[in-house]
Amino acid sequence: MTPNERLRKLRNELHLSQDGMGKRLGVTRGALCKIELGDRNLTEQMILAICREFRVNYYWLTKGDLPMFTDTPENVVDEIAEDYSLDEVDKKIIENYLKLSDEQRNTIKEYLKSIFT
Repeated sequence: MTPNERLRKLRNELHLSQDGMGKRLGVTRGALCKIELGDRNLTEQMILAICREFRVNYYWLTKGDLPMFTDTPENVVDEIAEDYSLDEVDKKIIENYLKLSDEQRNTIKEYLKSIFT
């Protein structure tokens, strides 16, 4: 199976139309169709975008090595931590901030504003 064919398999696995997947990747339905048919090659930039957007294993898409998907984060804080290279302390700060009441958050925001202005 070629990377182009694996792209089609991925799209079907995600239950996305060519238009839906194309919008998430910033390409037209026609461009995605040509890639899936093998009329256009997958560029490295497109491969990286697909892997990032859909949490696809780079080696599955390019070589066919399993698994199809990379490990998914446990929650949104884990995803943010992964995207921004946050450590455990950063994650705890975010998690605890989210547990605060609106009043407590406003107090912290006002304090931070006073520091930065």
